[in-house]
Amino acid sequence: MKPISVLVVVLSCWMICAAAQNAQCSLTGQWKNGLGSNMTISDISGNGTFSGSYLTAVSDTNKTIVQSPLIGYQQFTDSPSFGFTVKWNFTSSITVFTGQCFIDKTGRPVLKTIWLLRSDSGTIKDDWKQTRVGYNIFQKLSSKI
Repeated sequence: MKPISVLVVVLSCWMICAAAQNAQCSLTGQWKNGLGSNMTISDISGNGTFSGSYLTAVSDTNKTIVQSPLIGYQQFTDSPSFGFTVKWNFTSSITVFTGQCFIDKTGRPVLKTIWLLRSDSGTIKDDWKQTRVGYNIFQKLSSKI
């Protein structure tokens, strides 16, 4: 390979990587996590509020899983932090997510999140075991809703 060709390849890669790092990450659109759950986030309002829907791929109930609403807030930065709550329509649980939107090294947006799932407790004595914690990484499927 000629030295000029190597230089062109290196510069092209550098420009693509720099553009990916400087790109703004948008929460709006369709997302999928590693467990197969799907989420759609609608437009962000001027004060940072948003809504959408969540269809989980996992549950510990025998009930039929159905799409559930979510509401949340985001900050206005290039890599916004955010938080949202999902009110499950097929169980009495609630899940809160918090995380941040990033542009990965390939230029694709990803959401890195931590969540708390709260289930109802039959008694105050059993309260200690009703909250679960976990994390999800979401990949953006599209920008369109």
